[in-house]
Amino acid sequence: MAKSELFRELPSVDELLRTPVFAALGQSHGPTALTDAVRIVLARLREEISSGLLDASALRLALDGLNAAVEVQLRSALSHSLRPVINATGVILHTNLGRAPMAGKTLDQVRDASVWYSNLEFDIDAGERGKRDVHVDRLFRKLLDEHGSPQVESAASPVPPGRSLAVPSAVSTIVVNNNAAAVLLALNTLAEGGEVIVSRGELVEIGGSFRIPDVMSKSAATLREVGTTNRTRIADYENAITERTRLLLRVHRSNFEITGFTEQPSVEELVRLARDRGIPLLEDLGSGALVDLEQFGIRGEPTVLDSLRAGVDVVTYSGDKLLGGPQAGLVSGRPDLIARMRANSLFRALRVDKLTYAALESTLLAYVKREYGDIPALRMMSLSREELALRAESVSKQVGSSQVTIEIVDGESVIGGGAAPSAVLPTRLLAVSSATTGANELAARLRMCDPPVIARVEEGRVLLDLRTVFPEQDRLIVDALQRIR
Repeated sequence: MAKSELFRELPSVDELLRTPVFAALGQSHGPTALTDAVRIVLARLREEISSGLLDASALRLALDGLNAAVEVQLRSALSHSLRPVINATGVILHTNLGRAPMAGKTLDQVRDASVWYSNLEFDIDAGERGKRDVHVDRLFRKLLDEHGSPQVESAASPVPPGRSLAVPSAVSTIVVNNNAAAVLLALNTLAEGGEVIVSRGELVEIGGSFRIPDVMSKSAATLREVGTTNRTRIADYENAITERTRLLLRVHRSNFEITGFTEQPSVEELVRLARDRGIPLLEDLGSGALVDLEQFGIRGEPTVLDSLRAGVDVVTYSGDKLLGGPQAGLVSGRPDLIARMRANSLFRALRVDKLTYAALESTLLAYVKREYGDIPALRMMSLSREELALRAESVSKQVGSSQVTIEIVDGESVIGGGAAPSAVLPTRLLAVSSATTGANELAARLRMCDPPVIARVEEGRVLLDLRTVFPEQDRLIVDALQRIR
């Protein structure tokens, strides 16, 4: 049968939509979605005819299964694209997998704040309009003020015009949609039209190819680079200060390290220079931990409180990394500087919604109560190698599949999310291999499970790290491995 004859065998869209079966589908899924699905399926058949993949007998089989093909297309088109996955990579803050998971208590608060009306911008006591950031600012004050803010002596020299040496007795915090937005808002508010001094060794690039110089350009501030890639001294900052200098910027190298012949001014040195010259000091911490991570064996990652205690005027950091909450950009520091940012029209453009505030408030309450085990990211960091070994052995014993071979081997988990780049946590891994199927194909089959299992592939084996798998998901790992063929 010629291709032209095969094309004539295909029914029209209208013809199919008038049949009882498709009319029922239209009532269930809506006429628009059904029409789109029919067109897609028919277009696929036309393409297969054109490419010679369908002859007369194959086309008859395809037409017999047309109803089922349209239903599959409908389910695919109308299903959720954003879906849960099992993170078995051992990367705790996996950027591609949504970074920090949130606690069940947090989701309860989000649900209550979203399905009902809320007092997002309403002062219940006064019975009048309120401010949305009060819901978390009070908790940040408890966390960042309770140990006392740093008191720094004012410089004896006169304050240059337009500059302030006021030292706060408290800390204010505002919330925007991510840390890049926090840096943008701070730079635009404090340095628009002026210069910002930063070390060349801190001009970092974050995810998605966004770079600190690009963010600074959008803020309408001028970048003033000092030092070299590997060595910058406090004198480099001091010699670069002019009447146009509006801000000193320190960027934490949260996603890389420079080793060897290096030098970098301490926070304390920069604070002293900022005070002496009456110029605010801004620190972009990136991940922004609220607790000392040394208790989890992670060293060299400063906390927000460390920076504020040292005398940094403004600190920016993320909500969905080491803090373990929702995506957000947090700006904490001197109340007078934070007030200026709140008054900037950019703040409204970058502000977050009630769902973010609800999730962030719930996360911060866990910190205030010191219930760190309620924060999944911190709980994962605290898991010992021995605990993970017991879980790995349990999973391995339950699989009982002749299709794969499972070994339990030593390995390392990482923090991820641009945090603590050199820090690793000892773990025990499930190393899965097959005599008939390659590692990449095994990993692909795991991704096809429901829910998808995301693993690592190294040295010809699929590696599953249960540190980032919730204990209640262990059974799903077993089921996924048993289904591999």
